[in-house]
Amino acid sequence: MTAFKKMTTFMVGLLLAASAAMAQNFPSKPISLMVPYPAGGPSDALARVLNVPLGKELGQQVMIENLGGTSGAIAAQKVLAAPADGYYLFQGTANEVILSPMANAAVKLKTEDFRLVHPVADMVMVFVARKDLPANSVDELIALARKSGDKPLTYGSVGVGSLYHFILEDVQQRKNIRLSHVPYKGNAPLLQDLGGGHVDFAVLVYSAAMGALADQGRLKVIGQLGAQRSELLKNVPTASEGKELKDFSYRIWSGILVRQNTPEEVVRTLHKAIGTTLQDPAVRKQLAEQTQVPAAPMTLAESAKYFEAETARYRGLAKAINLQPQ
Repeated sequence: MTAFKKMTTFMVGLLLAASAAMAQNFPSKPISLMVPYPAGGPSDALARVLNVPLGKELGQQVMIENLGGTSGAIAAQKVLAAPADGYYLFQGTANEVILSPMANAAVKLKTEDFRLVHPVADMVMVFVARKDLPANSVDELIALARKSGDKPLTYGSVGVGSLYHFILEDVQQRKNIRLSHVPYKGNAPLLQDLGGGHVDFAVLVYSAAMGALADQGRLKVIGQLGAQRSELLKNVPTASEGKELKDFSYRIWSGILVRQNTPEEVVRTLHKAIGTTLQDPAVRKQLAEQTQVPAAPMTLAESAKYFEAETARYRGLAKAINLQPQ
């Protein structure tokens, strides 16, 4: 073996040893939790329930960073640009890591670039409308859309390629209606515009902020998207209870993800801390107050299978409605 090859082998060995030592000592500094939408929305609320107790479990501060835009993909791409060492976590959903690459030509990331460490919450999605829209159910909304003619109803979403955009593309194809899409950078600014009457309706995750606006009479929640009514929102019917959208249901989850090539020891440490945090009674109570249900415990292998199954499911749905990148 030449002196150069010996030196190269030695240096590679040193790097591997250093990486292993760093993984075993993880975490040795604060961790960033990337939230792909502006402050004030349900994703941000979830992060603020989790970050302090998760930090206690890890023995290091978990700091929240908000970055909206491109259906959350800008934040996802920032995480992928950071080192794969576990110090940059991504709080994501199917929106950012599965659907965006399929629906938005500007998004260059791949779903396979990420690894799901653990789902953290399931969220309730609803149809929500401006207060004076002459429709008080999903059936009435579709009937109104049929009558709108050359002036289609406007609907907001958190961006091209988001699940909410995807769902309403599906509705348009199913019911042969035409709607006008208005993309926003996040849930919070969209809710503000709904409350101000600047957009007709949206499909969004239900949140405490939305509930407060509905209680004040500034907007109205007219239907849920789950297969059954959520225990957390019993008085709002599902879309499938009506006549127009039978067998229509969608659900959304949020999880903590890392770059695919993050060291296994680091991923195991994060997985254990997240699982313990989700069993904390105070965390579960705060999630319920945000109309979010803590995810069921999963092993790392189960998390991987779940992520693969969700990816396959959404790719199948995208193919069924002929979703094309825009």
